[in-house]
Amino acid sequence: MGNFAANEGLSVFVILVWLGINAYLFVQFYMNFLTERWFYTRVLLGDALSWARAPAACLNFNCMLILLPVCRNLLSFLRGSIQCCSRTAARQLDRNITFHKLVAYMIAFHTAVHIIAHLFNFEWFMGAQLYRNSSSLPFVLSQIGTGDNASYLNPIRTDQTNPTIVMFTTIAGLTGVVITLALILIITSSMEVIRRSYFEVFWYTHHLFIIFFIGLVFHGFGRIVRGQTATSLLENKPSQCKDQFESWGMNGTFCPKPEFAGNPPMTWKWVVGPMILYVCERLVRFYRSQQKVVITKVVMHPSKTLELQMKRKGFSMEVGQYVFMQCPCVSQLEWHPFTLTSAPEEDHFSVHIRIVGDWTQGLYEACGGDKNETQEAWKLPKMAIDGPFGTASEDVFGYEVVMLVGSVWYKHIQENQNVFTKKCNVHLFSTLTSFF
Repeated sequence: MGNFAANEGLSVFVILVWLGINAYLFVQFYMNFLTERWFYTRVLLGDALSWARAPAACLNFNCMLILLPVCRNLLSFLRGSIQCCSRTAARQLDRNITFHKLVAYMIAFHTAVHIIAHLFNFEWFMGAQLYRNSSSLPFVLSQIGTGDNASYLNPIRTDQTNPTIVMFTTIAGLTGVVITLALILIITSSMEVIRRSYFEVFWYTHHLFIIFFIGLVFHGFGRIVRGQTATSLLENKPSQCKDQFESWGMNGTFCPKPEFAGNPPMTWKWVVGPMILYVCERLVRFYRSQQKVVITKVVMHPSKTLELQMKRKGFSMEVGQYVFMQCPCVSQLEWHPFTLTSAPEEDHFSVHIRIVGDWTQGLYEACGGDKNETQEAWKLPKMAIDGPFGTASEDVFGYEVVMLVGSVWYKHIQENQNVFTKKCNVHLFSTLTSFF
């Protein structure tokens, strides 16, 4: 238990804080929409109002976080900055993709709740218009703000329409459909079976996040969910006027018609910071991709494994780091991570690439792997490198005890090809004692 607390305690703490903030935002905004300002809105929508707005607050928070774990240059900078203070804290940054996935799952969950609640809301809005009874408070509320008056409560202004038309003719409805479709495509294409077998599908579909964030920023500008204005609350208090709705606005009554307005859009305030950081991240990647990289040697290993030895001016690496590689002649957009397999003391840096997909197969052919003759240097493809970036293995020399795991597969060449070697496990244990 002590070892678990030492190794995983900070990770558990971070997850609990994240879950706690989600829970706080959900409860806080759920309760906010139970206040007097939203009384008349709840007359039309019931509890679906709070169930729509509470997950929206959580979506803002998680959409703020989702881009940060994939800003690898920012993470590399933070890792180097806090390395001297706490290796445990620095190690949490190596789990960036795991946290990215957890945030994505949370976004998917709150999106589902938000959509289901709003589907009910549209039905309640439509029902209030269809039930044309002047003795019904929902119908009276739906008639407020006809003509050019912008103080309406019900966004469905006539009973001659249907929720589907409203969904595709309002800012909130149209952007909601677009970002939902983008999110579905992003999540489904991120499944491991697709990511491993059809990485290009995963890569290109993931860039729908641009459409997702644009739609997300504009989603709240429609102000489709409206509450009573502060001025109107002073003149028409629901606790005093809700039962006198048939005489609202008439002479001799102290209850004027209530006026309504939507909340100003807030989502952009949550996501603008991470969006700017991510744009800076992409600019740094673009700058690095323009630096000249020279392939000095290509080695074809057995089992279709390609070794590339390269040089780049100013390149400096440490043990255990990795780089992202792009080959423009194979794909202009795709970047793939590979662990550096050379030593820092060597005059080059190298990677070993297993040929398992379309991109690696294209690189293999571009480097002449499918040809018998030696590929001339000028025929080798142009490469772009982003990195290097750190991982937990950088800290190997900072621990008293280190476990190294490796394996070697080989087959003895024998005259009798019907005789095969048998796989076996070999365990090597070594104790290193320092005398310094």
